[in-house]
Amino acid sequence: MSARHTIFVAAVLTAALALTGCSSESDKETEAAQAVTIKDQWVKAAPDGMSAAFAELVNSGSKDVRVVSATSPASPRVELHEVVTGDGGTMTMRPKDGGFLIPAESTASLTPGGDHLMFMDLSAPLLPGAETDVTVIYDDGSSTTFTAQIRDFSGNQENYDPNHGG
Repeated sequence: MSARHTIFVAAVLTAALALTGCSSESDKETEAAQAVTIKDQWVKAAPDGMSAAFAELVNSGSKDVRVVSATSPASPRVELHEVVTGDGGTMTMRPKDGGFLIPAESTASLTPGGDHLMFMDLSAPLLPGAETDVTVIYDDGSSTTFTAQIRDFSGNQENYDPNHGG
């Protein structure tokens, strides 16, 4: 084999290894989005102000996944919230530090009176029967966008504590 041919083969192998490394990194970045399925999603109807999105987040993967943020055209700001029992036994809604954990091969529920995606300062009224898109972003940087139906719901009128009581 000539020196030129050896250098060419080495360059091709190096390029192939580099592409394989990029491909593996790309696969890693989308692992959460590929593992999570969104089911039974819906958004509470509201004329203005705040609303919330609920769903079942199913992780079919072998690693835990964490939702760290969300977006929606229905609201300029979407927060990850939890509901906790506050002083005097009142139910208090507040931002959830660390996001929502979806355990490996398990489910996390976003429910009224529990963890949910909070739409702050709605862009327009959310009318029953309409739909809106919601995108959840995972800790690996990947995301999933789903469409949720808007429904009437009058329950869960918790207090809001944006400062965690502090």
